[in-house]
Amino acid sequence: MNFTAIAHRYLCDVPVYQPGRPIEEVAREHGLNPRRVIKLASNENALGPSPKALAAMRAALKTAHLYPDGSGFYLRRALAKKLGVEMDNIILGAGSNEIIEFLYHTFVAPGDEVVVGERAFVIYAIMAKMFRAKCVSVPFCGGGHAHDLDAMRAAITPRTKLVFVANPNNPSGTRVGNAALDKFIRSLPPHVVCVLDEAYYEFLDDPPPSIRYAMTGNVVVLRTFSKIVGLAGLRIGYGVAQKDCIALKHRVRQPFNVNSIALAGALAALSDPEHIRNTRRMTRNGLSYFYREFTRLKLEHVPSAANFVLARVGDGAKIFAALQRRGVIVRPVGGGYGLPEWIRVTVGLPEENRKFVRELADELRG
Repeated sequence: MNFTAIAHRYLCDVPVYQPGRPIEEVAREHGLNPRRVIKLASNENALGPSPKALAAMRAALKTAHLYPDGSGFYLRRALAKKLGVEMDNIILGAGSNEIIEFLYHTFVAPGDEVVVGERAFVIYAIMAKMFRAKCVSVPFCGGGHAHDLDAMRAAITPRTKLVFVANPNNPSGTRVGNAALDKFIRSLPPHVVCVLDEAYYEFLDDPPPSIRYAMTGNVVVLRTFSKIVGLAGLRIGYGVAQKDCIALKHRVRQPFNVNSIALAGALAALSDPEHIRNTRRMTRNGLSYFYREFTRLKLEHVPSAANFVLARVGDGAKIFAALQRRGVIVRPVGGGYGLPEWIRVTVGLPEENRKFVRELADELRG
């Protein structure tokens, strides 16, 4: 049977997201010991999960035979207290990616438009294609690495439903200034929902008042437990918006979309500020080390507000492949991001960072 022949025609043209390669796969391919392979490709937390989260998840395994709390009551209650909102202003998702899908289900129909930065998270554009919407990709400032909010505002038309601002942005690590973001949000017409994707929000020293925007305007804030508290493998994130917006998204949410182990781990992680402080300290130190070493190697790089950094290495795909053979996994950013000369590297533990720089330097010397 030819399933492609009976599938939706538009679906056959939807690109498949390519995640960072796992350690085990690279080790098998190149005949390496998995214990000697390091992964600095997916912006994961090198410190691992919050210790409090680990303890809570182990305890939650005892009741893994039961369905989870479908509403995520205790986690939403804790988040509401932390953010100064009500529980009905929060929705949980299997990662913030699932909430992006909720937004498309809720607001986007075939022929509608969404506005994104051309070098922002590729999922925005992939999802637009899936929902048969037009993705309007706006060049970054001066061909650089940061959102051009004025140009994005100019790209909005009567058919625009969503506009995505990743802040900090992946894969560039850049952020928009608070004043510029405030001006942008105030300028948006009432038929447009602004999505502030803040997966790396906790790494910011001077964060914008995003929750206030969500409570007073057509703004949805997305955040995740994947990065700062190290729970990427659990797939849990959340969205914050006005109650009627959240209620609409519950209509497209599958029952029990967040598992009980993730709920327990995320709730415990909220009460572990020490782990967050340690992660921020590790990240700052790692970024400073990368900046020094890239300068020494005469490599252009982009100062980052997140836990990763872009570096211009020449042939990004070639360096990516060569580093894998040396037991280091980074991320090429040619394909979906139009940066074929660059790689993105996540801050790891100090010894991992040193290994990456050592292997990169050897490879560049030829």
